[in-house]
Amino acid sequence: MKEYWTWLASVLGVFAFCQSILQAVFPPEVRFASVKLFNRILQCFSSYCYFDITEIDGVNTNELYNAVQLYLSSSVSITGNRLSLTRAVNSSGFTFGLANNDSIMDTFNGVNVVWEHVVTQRQAQTFSWRPLPDEKRGFTLRIKKKDKSLILNSYLDYIMEKASDIRRRNQERLLYTNSRGGSLDSRGHPWESVPFKHPSTFDTLAMDPHKKKQIMDDLQDFANGQAFYHKTGRAWKRGYLLYGPPGTGKSSMIAAMANFLGYDIYDLELTEVHNNSELRKLLMKTTSKSIIVIEDIDCSINLTNRNNHNNNNNSSSPSLSASRTYYDSDIRGPEESANNITLSGLLNFTDGLWSCCGSERIFLFTTNHIEKLDPALLRCGRMDMHIFMSYSSFPALKILLNNYLGCEDRHLEESILKDLEEVVDLARMTPADISEVLIKNRRNRDKAVEELLETLKVRAEINQKSGVLLRGKNGVLEEEEEEQEKRALDSESPKEESEIEDDCCKEEEEKMK
Repeated sequence: MKEYWTWLASVLGVFAFCQSILQAVFPPEVRFASVKLFNRILQCFSSYCYFDITEIDGVNTNELYNAVQLYLSSSVSITGNRLSLTRAVNSSGFTFGLANNDSIMDTFNGVNVVWEHVVTQRQAQTFSWRPLPDEKRGFTLRIKKKDKSLILNSYLDYIMEKASDIRRRNQERLLYTNSRGGSLDSRGHPWESVPFKHPSTFDTLAMDPHKKKQIMDDLQDFANGQAFYHKTGRAWKRGYLLYGPPGTGKSSMIAAMANFLGYDIYDLELTEVHNNSELRKLLMKTTSKSIIVIEDIDCSINLTNRNNHNNNNNSSSPSLSASRTYYDSDIRGPEESANNITLSGLLNFTDGLWSCCGSERIFLFTTNHIEKLDPALLRCGRMDMHIFMSYSSFPALKILLNNYLGCEDRHLEESILKDLEEVVDLARMTPADISEVLIKNRRNRDKAVEELLETLKVRAEINQKSGVLLRGKNGVLEEEEEEQEKRALDSESPKEESEIEDDCCKEEEEKMK
């Protein structure tokens, strides 16, 4: 054993002697160049390449580092073996993160990549106007050389987009309204905002499940359709028209759409907009990923069917019938008739050149009387999807029972379910009316169902006696509002629709005179 230690000491001595000779013969510059050459030789035979993404680029924060950190904090980080777990103040969820000097694997388009979170102590700092953190943080991305083009061209852009989406969904959504009289706030914005906390979702929305699925698929296709809209040369926007009797859930549908997409809502009050120019300025101040809502468009200002105006030309003033400029005199009074938004201005707002000043926006109109709207507002390109909010059907009734009473099919007798199914279509009750009955008796499930069934029967009997129900060719109940929509769409030809712009030009010429 003694001989072994003697031999080991002699070997170490020889190694130290050789190292001292090398340091004496070869200067530090030569040694550094040799190490650098050796590393390059190893890289030539290695199948991997590495990319460092530091937290601070010079004195500025690296945006890519923040995006990678946010991206890895999403569901991909759950696959890691060692994670940091945090919860921000006033946050309802936990945030996963990659621990210091730990690594994680991710997959993109079938390609595996490895992320390593590198944290080292920073050396003594020199004087700086902006003190740097004590630790140097960064991510190292390891990929195969053959996948380099795919990663650099697509993967990093995907991370930036995904991080932006996560950041937007984590932010507090807002509900905006335009300031009274077009006045600006302290920041020079014409919109005022409050936090949007409406709890409505598509799960709680009382509507036929098949119809809800169609709407959700359409919204999802729109949100993921940037490439499609650019390819086809269309503005990345979509229009929805919600129509039907009061109390059928139009406002709840708007909130469900916003919660489903994570969009902000701009509630546009047309009675506070004075002219077309002000309307365009409001549009320019809206952000992408938003829903622009005009509720009860048939009541806000007088933008009714032009056929009605043509029929009343004898009682209207010549200037009103010629220019088709509709004044909101009922609201402001004769001396304050400053609202002269034209139908053409509203059409350009939703489908003109100015509607393209942003992207990923939804225009949403609601009305209780679709027959009063001008056909120019209803055509595709302006209102791409018409959603009829009808009276409660049996599937919608079951959703309401589950929402307010926690009552599913297995909780009710088969005979009661059958009676509800037979009478609900005949009763023509809105979700709001049914909800009121259920809320009043929500502490007693049996009493709530019994009173609801009795109310439905009474309403159905009244409707049958008054003859308000229509029968279709196949014996299926048809809604009057759907018939009104067809009449509204067929009431005017495209040629007459194009005359709106000509009439507005005549109006401007008359003003110039």
